[in-house]
Amino acid sequence: MLSAKKNSSKLFKILLILGFGYFFWLMLKITLEYIPFNPNVSFLMIKQTEVQDRPEYLVFFYIHVYTSIFLLFTGFLAILRKDFGIRNFHRNIGKVYIFLILILAAPSGIYMGFFANGGYLSKISFVILGSLWSVSTYKAYQFAKQKKFKEHKQWMWRSFALTLSAITLRMWKVIIVYLFHPNPMDVYQIIAWLGWIPNILLIEYLITKKQI
Repeated sequence: MLSAKKNSSKLFKILLILGFGYFFWLMLKITLEYIPFNPNVSFLMIKQTEVQDRPEYLVFFYIHVYTSIFLLFTGFLAILRKDFGIRNFHRNIGKVYIFLILILAAPSGIYMGFFANGGYLSKISFVILGSLWSVSTYKAYQFAKQKKFKEHKQWMWRSFALTLSAITLRMWKVIIVYLFHPNPMDVYQIIAWLGWIPNILLIEYLITKKQI
């Protein structure tokens, strides 16, 4: 029985790594569309008003896009809680993750939230998302400094659940468009909330059940 549980755990970890690797590769492909700087590709094609009227918008956009791909990678390594034979690797990769969110990714994401497609419903959601992302990451940092590692781990999971919204938002978009073919602006309003609320609810459930 114990051997079966260990095998199941190993299989789950392998599937988790493979699943993350696949979606990380998809996100990397999206990120590479914006290299070199080009304001006339992909998502920016529908943000030309902001691109032309607000010079700072592109700065915040590129900061957010370029840091997010690193956050997915560093965040995943951090929650694995392994040093991989490198001294203090977990601590240092966690510091990189926290720094990128608090200084670059979350502030730029909140700024972009004020100009999100889909009207006020979308804007409110993305601003809340960015704010919760900042708060959960900072709480994880505080508990690590206080050496309260159980609380630190739980808040890091909350933070990473919000980081994963970059992936889950796009997954929901594909599913909703394929099944229901709604108006594009309606899609933005829906995925703005679906992108992160199920993530955080799942993590809260796992924390409550002491699974993480």
